[in-house]
Amino acid sequence: MRLPLPVIILTLLLAACTTSPTGQQQLLLFSEQDMAKLGDESFEEIKAKEKLLPEGEVTAYVQCITRPLTDRVGGDWEVRVFQSEDVNAFALPGRHIGVYTGLLTVAQDPDALAAVIGHEIAHVLARHGNARVSTQMATQAGLEVLSAVSGMQSRPGGDDLLAALGLGAQVGILLPFSRQQESEADLLGLKLMADAGFDPEGALRLWRAMGAQQAGSQRPPELLSTHPASQSRLTTLAAALPEAQARQAAARAAGRRPSCALL
Repeated sequence: MRLPLPVIILTLLLAACTTSPTGQQQLLLFSEQDMAKLGDESFEEIKAKEKLLPEGEVTAYVQCITRPLTDRVGGDWEVRVFQSEDVNAFALPGRHIGVYTGLLTVAQDPDALAAVIGHEIAHVLARHGNARVSTQMATQAGLEVLSAVSGMQSRPGGDDLLAALGLGAQVGILLPFSRQQESEADLLGLKLMADAGFDPEGALRLWRAMGAQQAGSQRPPELLSTHPASQSRLTTLAAALPEAQARQAAARAAGRRPSCALL
């Protein structure tokens, strides 16, 4: 007996479901090797497009902060600093980290910068890139199957209804899923920076500074944003702070005491 296409797709999706490090359900359709290759290629494109900061004091400072974090997760990570006013950083599968110099205007101490980099590394460790691409593909496939099975596009107003369903998927699935990833990366990154010996209070200083910078700027409601609002992040991080401080104390007792300064 030949199974209907929707049943086949649902079976494949269920087989690809797994859990994240904090127990959240996520869909992973790609192998680690596939994602590493994609990360390698993407990083090469970014390096060709963006202005690399030459080796020097700032690059050494960023690498000094990054090294204790990557030491905790293993492997040799490529770290590059880009000359840009963008307040941003990222990490990619394949062990690549990029930091924009504009971030240093907000993350003004080593612990705050460690919070950002730890957060980005956490995205990679939790396989969030894989999950996000997989969810987008599955959502698109679902809409296409719905259209084919129902003949919706052939009906009067069918295109408008499909567009509405697409918006519903965006608001109801993809954006909340992204916010879930960000919150998870916040908590995993907090543990990572604490285990490396950094002060977890730096994460709270960072998001207070981010909130101050965003004050008065045009920003979508949290419901329509891929990132939690700064105050939401602060509340979540503050609740996790006691455990993170205990982890930092254990790290310091074990001799992990990062010392980085930008003169």
